[in-house]
Amino acid sequence: MDKHHLFQQFVAFTTNLHQVTQALTQNVKLDHITALQYKILEYIKVSQAVTATEISDCLHMSLPNTSRELRKLQERQLIEKTNDQADRRKQVIRLTLEGDKMMTDVFNSIEENFSQLLHSVSPEDVEAISGALTLLEEKLFQHSK
Repeated sequence: MDKHHLFQQFVAFTTNLHQVTQALTQNVKLDHITALQYKILEYIKVSQAVTATEISDCLHMSLPNTSRELRKLQERQLIEKTNDQADRRKQVIRLTLEGDKMMTDVFNSIEENFSQLLHSVSPEDVEAISGALTLLEEKLFQHSK
């Protein structure tokens, strides 16, 4: 298979991934946070301790916009900032207990939707999907970090 065809498949895959993600999160209760704030909280939940720059880079946001949204999330007591032990000039951002509980509830709701999506998929196909995701993570996504 040539790399151009693989790229076209990848573009189609990412488009479909965004559509499925939108469908899975569509009816999830977000406790009066914006979609952008949700993306930030999701990134923090998955990545654990992160910096504002990492969030900015990952979500393609300006650093001032990222800082403004982080301030709003901190005011809502969903995140906390602490000084990095290795480099006191850096601040590390984590979810608070309240933020972690909210995101756990959200992920549980999304998982229910995901289970419905897989309802008619055979166990063999679930295993194949898991293998494909593992392969993507190992061969493609790890190289982009």
